[in-house]
Amino acid sequence: MGFKDIKRAFPGRPAKVIAIINQKGGVGKSTTAVNLSAALGENKKKVLIVDLDPQGNTSSGYGIEKEELENDIYDALMNNFPIEDIICPTIEQNVFVVPATIQLAGAEIELVSAMARESILKAILSKVKDEFDYVFIDCPPSLGLLTINALVAANSLLIPIQCEFYALEGVTKLLESMKMVKGRLNPELDVFGVVMTMFDARTTLSKQVVDEVRSYFGNKVFKTVIPRSVKLSEAPSHGLPITMYARVSKGSLAYMKLAKEVVRRG
Repeated sequence: MGFKDIKRAFPGRPAKVIAIINQKGGVGKSTTAVNLSAALGENKKKVLIVDLDPQGNTSSGYGIEKEELENDIYDALMNNFPIEDIICPTIEQNVFVVPATIQLAGAEIELVSAMARESILKAILSKVKDEFDYVFIDCPPSLGLLTINALVAANSLLIPIQCEFYALEGVTKLLESMKMVKGRLNPELDVFGVVMTMFDARTTLSKQVVDEVRSYFGNKVFKTVIPRSVKLSEAPSHGLPITMYARVSKGSLAYMKLAKEVVRRG
């Protein structure tokens, strides 16, 4: 089934384009991209995920065999390949992925000499984004040109922050980059929400970090926190979102709650 065969949940409403971003690695960006999109898909929302990380963890998380791909997001960015021909269906019928492979790593250098280099992704997504209710861009853990492209293409940011020591380290730099892009290239860019990940209710540290982040970001922080979970860690190796791998697990229930909060925010 192609992505145009599914009707949008809210036809006529502009798509929400959200960059899932934090320049720190290992904070749950790809986990959130995969599982939040699956939960939204189960709620009849049509979702596109753009995997903009050369590691391709979001692509793998949906069971896409990267070595079998003929084309990926690199070809759309650097070779003007039609994005419509790259979009892959997933096991969740309302969710589609623009996959990434390791060749995307070269794009960071190649984009330096490209014309309108900061806006290439925005131009690409303009051709398909309004077929969807939500477009998530899974960003690499850096603030290079790939991430700048995501900031220019997005309406807003979803920032996963892990419940660990130095959780806010680097977030200030990210917000500075957002402010720069907002001022020069994308006036509508703002923070959509902050989601706390890897929460361990047994530790005082996790609770302290949540309090610190809520104090910093206020009501931008979602009420739902994502627990540290073995099932969440296992699901990608099976190429399944947590909602299909372990539906009644704490991780699955948390992402279903988060999806409802996302929908309520618009």
